Amino acid sequence: MKLSIIIPVYNEEKTLKKLLYKVKRVKLPDSFSKEIIVVDDGSSDSSPRILRTIQGINFIPHKINRGKGAAIRTGLQNCKGEVIIIQDADLEYNPEDYPSLLRPILSGRSKVVYGTRLKTLPLVLLGKDKTPFVSHYLGNRFLSFITNILYGAKLTDMETCYKVFKKEIVQKIKLVSNRFEIEAEITAKILRQGYSIVEVPIKTNPRGYDEGKKITWRDGFSAIWTLLKYRFIQ
Repeated sequence: MKLSIIIPVYNEEKTLKKLLYKVKRVKLPDSFSKEIIVVDDGSSDSSPRILRTIQGINFIPHKINRGKGAAIRTGLQNCKGEVIIIQDADLEYNPEDYPSLLRPILSGRSKVVYGTRLKTLPLVLLGKDKTPFVSHYLGNRFLSFITNILYGAKLTDMETCYKVFKKEIVQKIKLVSNRFEIEAEITAKILRQGYSIVEVPIKTNPRGYDEGKKITWRDGFSAIWTLLKYRFIQ
C-alpha cells in the first residue's frame, strides 16, 4: 500500500530541507511505501531552487501563487497512493505522528483520520505553561464547534493540517477552494458523504508570524462561510 504525502509550499526556504528529511526518514508500518508530492505555490524565495535539488520527490511548481487550497488540489490530482496525508512545509507538525495517524485506517476503524492538537491541550491564560497563540486556539475551538453543530460531528480540531484519508474518499468529492478555506471544505464534504472522522492526538510546535505563519483572522471568517455554504446552499 502506498501513502501519498502532499506538501504545499509557499516561501518555506528556512524549513524545507529539514522537513523533507523528517518525511523521508519516518518509518511507516511495514505494509506502506511513500510517495512525496511537493507543490510549490509560486514561491518568491529560494524554495523552488531548493526543491529542484532534492531527490526522491515529485516536485510540481505553480507559476503564480494561487493559495494553499489550490496547491493541495494539484497534489490530489497527481497522487497515486491508496492513502493520502497533507503535510505543511514548516516544522509545526511532526511526521513521526504518521504511524499513529495511519493506525485507525489500517485497523478498518475509519477511512478518515484527523490529527488533533486540541483534544488534550488545556486553555492556560497565564504563567509559564500559557497556551501559545490563544486567539488561534479559541478560533480553532469555535470553528470545530460550528462544524459539530452543522454536521453532527464530534471534532476538536477541524483546522488541523494532518488530514488523512483513503483516496477513494476524495475521488467522490469535488474540491474547489484555493486558499485556507480548503480545510473547511474538505471536512464539510467528507461529513456530507456520511463518513465519520476519527481524531488522533498529536503534538505541534506552533510558529509565529515573524517565522512565516500565514493564516489570519480573515481566514476564520472564510472557513465559517465555507461550512455554512456546503451545509445549506451546495
